[in-house]
Amino acid sequence: MEKKIELLDCTLRDGAYITNSKFGVSAVKGIIKKMQDAHVDIIECGWLKDKAHEGGSVFYHVPADLEQYLLKKIPSATYVVMIDWDRYNPDNLPPYDGKSIDAIRVVFPHGRHREGIEVGKRIREKGYKVFFQAANTLAYSNADLIDLAACMNKFSPVSLSVVDTFGAMYADDLERIVRLLDYELDRKIKLGFHSHNNQQLSFALSMKFVELLQNSARNIVVDSSLCGMGRGAGNATTELVAAYLNRKQHAAYDLDEIMDAIDMYMQEFQQKYTWGYSTPYFISGLYQCHVNNIAYLLNNHRTNAKDMRNIISSLSQEERRKYDYDLLEEKYVENQNRIVDDEAVLTELRKNLQDKIVLLLAPGKSIDSKFDDIQSFIAERKPAVIGVNAINARYDYDYIFFANSTRYKYAADVYDEQFIETEKILLSNIKSKADSGEHIVNFNRAIKRGWEHFDNAVICCLRLMNKLNVKNIALAGFDCFKENYSESYADAALPSLNPKKNWNDLNDEIKSMFTDFALSVKDKMKITFLTDSLFNEKK
Repeated sequence: MEKKIELLDCTLRDGAYITNSKFGVSAVKGIIKKMQDAHVDIIECGWLKDKAHEGGSVFYHVPADLEQYLLKKIPSATYVVMIDWDRYNPDNLPPYDGKSIDAIRVVFPHGRHREGIEVGKRIREKGYKVFFQAANTLAYSNADLIDLAACMNKFSPVSLSVVDTFGAMYADDLERIVRLLDYELDRKIKLGFHSHNNQQLSFALSMKFVELLQNSARNIVVDSSLCGMGRGAGNATTELVAAYLNRKQHAAYDLDEIMDAIDMYMQEFQQKYTWGYSTPYFISGLYQCHVNNIAYLLNNHRTNAKDMRNIISSLSQEERRKYDYDLLEEKYVENQNRIVDDEAVLTELRKNLQDKIVLLLAPGKSIDSKFDDIQSFIAERKPAVIGVNAINARYDYDYIFFANSTRYKYAADVYDEQFIETEKILLSNIKSKADSGEHIVNFNRAIKRGWEHFDNAVICCLRLMNKLNVKNIALAGFDCFKENYSESYADAALPSLNPKKNWNDLNDEIKSMFTDFALSVKDKMKITFLTDSLFNEKK
């Protein structure tokens, strides 16, 4: 009798989003071998793509590209790869020869199941088994599901998988979909489930899926990946699902082999890459939003969670499910550039600052280590002192400049008394209506696009000082970012604004921005560094 519950490990396929397909030869071979030794039923080895295969990649052009990674196929396992329904030409496929893959999973978006089935027909003609993935199954109405099942019954694939593409499902959503498909779908078609962990529900929903079909005669497939590796918030974890199936469903997966796979191959990827639950990807699940939109806002603008939610919520449901970067940029700028009438603010700030030396205290560690030198400068030169995007309790400020709402709120919460007592200059991306002691300047006055992190607070503050006709700037604490983030700031708990953690690249970019600014004001503004800085060209 055929096994009722099958475990499918998709580490190499879904993890390809994280590594850009490049796992390396040893990891591809090793993960496949360890999944075989753990008795995992279905091993998803990567993708078929319309491009030549590169060694160590899990993007294959033809099934023969995979043979070099299969140390020894075993008959108890099924070896599969995936294709996007419209991104691979099945004419590339040679006839099935049993030497590498056994089946191809075809993923199609909501409303495209008929086109997906036509692709499946061409694949099956070549002798391969066909699995289908109904992306964003949550978008299917009951009528859609009935139509999907009817079409699948005519084709009769090996399996059809429910896919929680945006990690947006709750238990009742899964139950609606599974109950209806189990009723409508031919019993010989397996029903699968592929989850995403945007709302920390991936493992729970995988267990729910199994339990919903506990009394059904249907065979089922549960997807998972080692350490939950996968795009965005990742997937259900193979180690958790296998342990659950062993304990509660009488399975016999070898957890020692799975742990070995994690120890031997996954630790390197965990150190180099980031995936799994996070607040931004929770927002993706909350609004059923394509993860590429989230990644764009994180990587290009370091958008905080509140602004991200507002930007995503401003999109239509159809817009959220796709990714249009031009539209997203438009929405980002619209959200950030809350236009305010700042002429009176600029006039007042010019009056107070333009004839003075202005000392900008950035939050680098040197404002602590060089405290005595900086205080001597303040006593002797009597500058206007402006804190940049942070408060240090050892200093008294004339103003604190904020370019980021996360840092603004952190200062308000952690240094509440000093925050209230000190005048603040805010860019309009933080707020558009000033409270007592606040001076709001339009965001666009302080930025210059052309760099990924164009909204660096020190650079923004320098640009604003130039617009206020300040001629003499002293800079302290404008150090550089260290690989150990806590070593970068005087306040080690200061929230990071760099989700990629690519500190060297960020330092290079800030240096480029500072050089560009310094050249633009070389005849108008004198800039003196009071503390050592990576960005000081004259050092």
